Formats: sequence, structure tokens, C-alpha cells
Amino acid sequence: MKQIADVINLIPDSSQHLWSGDLAAARRRLLDVDPTAVLEINGSFALVAQEGERVVLARSLERPLRYFLAKATDGPVLVVAERIDAIAAELERRGWKDQFHPSYTRMAPAHHVTTLRLIGCPDPNPVYHRFFDPPRGTLPQDLDVIGRHYIEALCRELGPWLRAQTPDAPIGVPFSGGVDSGSVLLCLYKLLLDEGQSPARLKAFTLSLDGDGDDARQAREFLRHSNVEMLGETIEVPSSALDPLRAVAVIEDYKPLDVECAAVNLALLQEIRARYPKWRLLVDGDGGDENLKDYPIEANSELTIRSVVNNRMLYQEGWGVDSLKHSLTYSGGYSRGCVRGYACASRYGFATFSPYTRPSVIAIAEAIPFAELTNGSHERLYALKGEIVRRGVRAVLGFDMPVYPKRRFQHGSAAADAAARLFTADEARYRRHFHALHA
Repeated sequence: MKQIADVINLIPDSSQHLWSGDLAAARRRLLDVDPTAVLEINGSFALVAQEGERVVLARSLERPLRYFLAKATDGPVLVVAERIDAIAAELERRGWKDQFHPSYTRMAPAHHVTTLRLIGCPDPNPVYHRFFDPPRGTLPQDLDVIGRHYIEALCRELGPWLRAQTPDAPIGVPFSGGVDSGSVLLCLYKLLLDEGQSPARLKAFTLSLDGDGDDARQAREFLRHSNVEMLGETIEVPSSALDPLRAVAVIEDYKPLDVECAAVNLALLQEIRARYPKWRLLVDGDGGDENLKDYPIEANSELTIRSVVNNRMLYQEGWGVDSLKHSLTYSGGYSRGCVRGYACASRYGFATFSPYTRPSVIAIAEAIPFAELTNGSHERLYALKGEIVRRGVRAVLGFDMPVYPKRRFQHGSAAADAAARLFTADEARYRRHFHALHA
């Protein structure tokens, strides 16, 4: 069995966004014998480090990190990248195209250090060491206490991020007026005021397809209710601009809900880029639904309320790396779905951040006693998120935040009849198109 001959890292250092510390120190933390040292890396990262025969990889939840083991004359070569097509292009450049298939690529799962050692022929499986394992159900059954802790954690993550940015750099929030984007916008607004900075650098971008959609109306009402109407900007795009097959190519996945979300996200980001050629920073609420388990259980025949409230970080990680249902190529849960935001933003040169994906915020969510608060009731579970965040925003930020019924991004951006026509949930079509890209 040969050792790794070479590691080809296609992820540029410039794509790593750390709020404190440097990349050299971050990579040393990956090599620490205690995997929890990775929790001390403060920022957005997808890192690889090597020490002799040992290669380790780790990433933050909101971005992808893929790898592929190629065979060279001198021994195995590990190729690391954010994208599947980047791996394919590198293999072709080196004359190894015949070794590639997209299903041979692997995704390093979030919240784990992935260790590869003495890999060669045959290839042993990687070893995963969890670096983030928050205790569950430790908070009291008091929604005021839970809400305050949750929004305090949100602000604690946004504060260091804000201070690490270039002063006066404009900040955009993809904004529907929903619970997650609403709480992020209000927290940023309050932080800017507290830092003595002008909130004029902040803007809430709302997508409206064909001049319609419930999100546009809801966003205006939210901003008016919160007395921050000056932050809003509606981005109108014709529905003809949506291209789900292009979204498949950008996110390199075929799950219908992720493809649909990516299609409308690309339309929004393309128009923002056209209006503001130099805009860079975006902050969103991705991960908020996962944290507070705000998905319709009835829509997934594999789920029960017991499995949702009793499994650790189910929506963030899927069934877990030790599960037969875990996808080695894609990972699971939001650990897989993160590409719908990250890849789209990267395509247009934006640097994105969601405080709801940070471990300290997820830790508060995991500490919520969901089973006791819901007592087996779907309705109680679905009502929790809005109530927790509303109470927390009032206690921490001083805003009486409105709470509206949950809608997916792709459904709120267009009129109901248009959404039904545009989004057909045709996974077979998307899957065929994805595989055709690498035929």
C-alpha cells in the first residue's frame, strides 16, 4: 500500500474567510490530536493539511469541500476542490480523465475532521472524527429564555464578522421578511448603530418574479412595521430568466428543492451584480429552518416527529456519517444543501455568511428541549420557530418583529400559479442533466 504521493489543493487561500487568526494556525488546528481544536477556527473555511502520511480535511457547515483519489505512476494523488467540475478539469489536464466519474468524488462531511492515511490501492475508507457535538435538551422549557439565548448567539456571531470586514463596505441581505432573514437584518441594523456606523451600508434585497410574489409584499410590510423601510430594495426579474438546468450545473446536484432554490437565487444574484458591479458582502438566514426544525414532516415519508426531535442535528447533517443513508458523494442535510447558496454566490463573486450555520448558534438550538415542548405535536413544533425568534428579537434587539407563515424562497418569489408552473420537482430530469454534464 503506497502513501499519498501528492496533494493538489485547488481551493485558493483567498476563499478562506477568517474573522481572527491566520490560515497557518487554522491548518495546525486540523492536525491537532484533539479534533475539537477545529472549533477554535473562527470563520468560513474549507481546509486541508498534511503531516507525513496523514492528510486531514475540515470545513464549516455553509460551504463544500470535495476530494478525489487519483492514481499516478509515483503513487496516489489526492485532489481537493470546492467543485466536482474543478476536479474533473484537473484530472483531464493531467491526462487522468479516464479515472473520473462524479460518483467517485467525496464530500468531507461538516462538523467532522476527515482523515486519510496510507491511501493507495486498495483505498481504505476515510476516518471521521467529530469536532462539534453540543449537548442536547439542556435549556429550560421557557421560550423567553430560549429566545434570548438564541438571538444573543446570533448577535455574537454577527459582531466579529462585521468588525472583520472593510469599514463602510455595503452589506446585502437576501430578504423575504421571513423569520430568518428578518432576524438577521434587524441584528445587523442594531449592530451597525451600536458600532457607531451608518445603517445606510445595509440593504435588504427582495426578489420579485414578474413583479409579483408574496415575499415582495411581506418584505415591504416587515420593513414598514419595523420602521426600516429605507433598507429595502425589490429586485424584479422576469420568470423567463429562471433556468433550472443551469442551476443543476452550478450546484452540481439534482435534488428538486435545492435546484429550484438555486434557480431563483441565481436570478436574484445576477441582477444584484448587474446593478452593483462592486458589491461583495451578503449575509443570509440559511440554516435557520434546520436549527429550529421548521420543515413539514408530512412531506417526507422517512420522517416522524420522534425522529426529527430525537436525532442530533438531523436537518444539518442528515442521518449521520455512520448511516447507510449517508451519501459519500454529497454528505447529508444542510451539509449537502449548502451548495445552493454558496455555489450561486461564488458564481457571481459574492462572499456570503450565515450566522445560523455557526456552531455557537446551532449549540443553542440543540439545547432546546424540543421533545418536551412539542409532546408529539407537529403543530407545536411548527409554531416554535417563530415564537422563539420573535421573543428573542424583542428581548435582545428591542424590535417587535412580525412573524409570517413559512414559505420556501422559490414559492414566495413568484405568484402561486407561476410557482406551480415553474417548479415541477422533476428529479429524474435534473439527474439526467447532471450526468450528461460529465458524459
